[in-house]
Amino acid sequence: MSAARTAPTAPVRYERRGPVAVITMDRPAYRNAQNSALTYALDEAFYRAADDDEVKVVVLAGAGKHFSAGHDIGTPERDAHLPFARRAGLWWDHSDKAGAESRFARESEVYLGMCRRWRELPKPMIASVQGACVAGGLMLAWVCDLIVAAEDAFFADPVVRMGIPGVEYFAHPWVMPPRIAKELLYTGDRMTARRAYEVGMVNRVVPRAELADRTMELATRIAEMPRMGLALTKRAVNQAEDLQGLHSGMDAVFGLHHLAHAHNAETAPDALGGMDIRAMKAADA
Repeated sequence: MSAARTAPTAPVRYERRGPVAVITMDRPAYRNAQNSALTYALDEAFYRAADDDEVKVVVLAGAGKHFSAGHDIGTPERDAHLPFARRAGLWWDHSDKAGAESRFARESEVYLGMCRRWRELPKPMIASVQGACVAGGLMLAWVCDLIVAAEDAFFADPVVRMGIPGVEYFAHPWVMPPRIAKELLYTGDRMTARRAYEVGMVNRVVPRAELADRTMELATRIAEMPRMGLALTKRAVNQAEDLQGLHSGMDAVFGLHHLAHAHNAETAPDALGGMDIRAMKAADA
């Protein structure tokens, strides 16, 4: 068995501005695609913000033109085959396993497990979104309590093209009306920032040049509230969502997600249905 490793250079920037921690994904050359190194670096950054008593609010941003293009399915730094020190659950190391056992263990950790834990960080989190927020990018935005979107932002979950029923953190029917969620998934089309605001997925839409400042203004305003009051309010709303089926719904769809991977592995060139990054870009053109 290979020894667990930690990425030598974390592709995430952390900065504290008064009571606000700004966590920035920093793989702009790859549209902040999420390899495991980035995911675990985010986890470290969120822990750092949680542990810092001076931090009242967390902002999650992406460097460059795009917030995040989703999971890394084709960059030179793709590292899905490598072991990492597991943090989100008790599933075993995936890297020396095969088939569904490997994929289920890894995705239980780095996708569903990580996102669920980040959602419970007891401080308000604001996603500051520009450009692409696609597939796995949606998961990162959706774990945040509020979303401020630039006018150039767009949202999409095109993985039905792979024969897969949406990304692993399946919050779709809770962050938008179910019929809109079905349209987003069935078509794979991009949803504009304005449309996302109209359906209630986004809190504010601002000019691209003002995104960072307007997000910081909102974060600073929230930071004036009592820390315990914010934590309890966040927990109250999250619990209400869970009572509406969010947690159990995700468990159910996670199983369907992996059924789709297993089906692809038997009937298609690979578990992604043969859809590599070039094929996905071509389909989106």
